[in-house]
This record gives sequence, structure tokens and C-alpha cells, in this order.
Amino acid sequence: MIRVVVVEDETLVREGLVAIVTASGDIEVVGTAGDGAEGLELVATTEPDVVLMDIRMPRLDGIAATARLSEQGSAARVLVLTTVETDEALLGALRAGAAGFVLKSSPRVELWHAIRTIADGGMLLSPAITQRLVEQRLAAPTRSRPDLRLSERQADVVRLIARGMTNLEIAGTLHLAETTVKGYVSEVLTRHGLRDRTQLVVAAYESGLVVPGEMPDGSPSTP
Repeated sequence: MIRVVVVEDETLVREGLVAIVTASGDIEVVGTAGDGAEGLELVATTEPDVVLMDIRMPRLDGIAATARLSEQGSAARVLVLTTVETDEALLGALRAGAAGFVLKSSPRVELWHAIRTIADGGMLLSPAITQRLVEQRLAAPTRSRPDLRLSERQADVVRLIARGMTNLEIAGTLHLAETTVKGYVSEVLTRHGLRDRTQLVVAAYESGLVVPGEMPDGSPSTP
């Protein structure tokens, strides 16, 4: 069973999420919280696999709570619950260590899929939403850009990660062993002080390694 904590300040939404999550058959809710501060305490005592985290909450919002979990080295992975947030809020959640986003209006099967993906170590970021989040950053001339020092093969791997591919899919595309891909990813994360693949994707866009609208090999995408 995948263990989940739900952190959401609206009671009806929170109760609805609990009902939906537990109906999956392989996911259980081990606790609920009404704000980020309460959520942090709950995660510490229940040690869930995934935290469903709302962004806008009293006392401590979802972005700050996610950052605290990352700083504390929590093994719980954060899946952000969102309606239509600003780009700044979503990018802030990514920088804080969130592993992905799911709309509150999503069908239950999509929520189940998102939880399973996050629990399995994946991230839930489509290229489209990632592009939307970083385009404004890329256009800001005064913003410092991360300097990604990558070999040609590492750059290939990172570009495919930015397209949402898993290690297994990347291995098949580049004709590598999956363990080799994992090694590349681990080395890049360690060298650049990045927490996870989510931060790596953001850094790839902000550094200019991945350009919105381009294919992994750098050629323009076709309509």
C-alpha cells in the first residue's frame, strides 16, 4: 500500500480527496492536515510515501511546507494540488522540492496515477507545463542562469528527462543500459547540488540547455 498524507485547508475538499484516494485499492490515507504546519508534524509521525499538498493555506502555505520537508531530508515526496495558480507559485513549489502537480479537478484515475508515479520515484511534469513555468525566467536578462557542466551524453539524458521520459524510456531511446542512465542522472544531480529530477528539469530550461519548442536534439519541433 502507498501511504499518503493529505494537506488541504478546505474541509470538504480534504474529505473528498480522502474518499477518492482510498477508493483506489492500493493507496491509503494515513492522516490529514488543515495547514502546512500541521502537515509537517503529521509527516514526521506517519512517514508517508506521498504528501498531497495544497498551495494556499493559513499559517504555513504549501510552498513553505514543501521547502521545510526538503530541508529536513524527508523521504516523503510532494504532489502539489492546484487549481489555476500563478506561474510564480508553481515555479516556487518546484524550487521547494515538489515532484509534480495535479489539478484538483482531475478525474480520480489521474490522481491515482499521479500518486503512484510520484511514489515510484518519478515526477509528474509535462513538457507543456514546464515550458510555461520557465519561459518568463528564460526571457529575464537580469536573472542568473545555472551553469550546467555536462558531457554530450549527459546532456542528451537531461534533454530527454525534460520531455518527461523515465530512465527506462531514455535507455531505449539512447541505446544504453538503464543502470547507465541512472548513473548519469545521479552524477549530474550530485555535481550541481540538485535535489531531484524536478530541479534538474528547471535548471535545464533556465540554463538554455533545453529551449521551449525544440526537440531533444535541438531541432525545432514540428506542429
